Amino acid sequence: MTPRRRRLFWVLGILAGVSFATALALNAFRENVMGYDDPTQIASGAVKPGKRFTLGGMVQQGTLRRTPGSLDVDFVVTDFRNSVPVHYDKVLPDLFREGAGVVAHGRLDAHGTFVADEVLAKHDEKYMPPEVARSLKQAQAGSASGNAGTAAPVAGSAAQEAR
Repeated sequence: MTPRRRRLFWVLGILAGVSFATALALNAFRENVMGYDDPTQIASGAVKPGKRFTLGGMVQQGTLRRTPGSLDVDFVVTDFRNSVPVHYDKVLPDLFREGAGVVAHGRLDAHGTFVADEVLAKHDEKYMPPEVARSLKQAQAGSASGNAGTAAPVAGSAAQEAR
């Protein structure tokens, strides 16, 4: 084998290795990128059970239930049109409370309950992830026009905070 041919095989081998590594990295990146879904999208069947995704919305008032003697917490996330029950079994953030914005990462189980791996609360009273604020604002606009004034205003709601 000539030196020129040997160099050609080395270059082709290196290119094949770099191409393979790039393909693996892009595949891993695509699987880890999660889109944002709100309760209305989940209710419409846009998310299949078992698929990992991000859920965002507001913690519905009066739905927070803690299991005594454990870290298990159940609550409901709403976008003021639809709601999704959530189960979480780790320590909640200090700023987590009813009526506050929340973003959770996890999966939907076969019963329609979102099983969260991670729960994030908004970091101050003014901040709301843009996607959450946008969907809540649209939901409140839809419920106000659909109910002809029968929807009660929510004090400190995300739609008001997003303005």
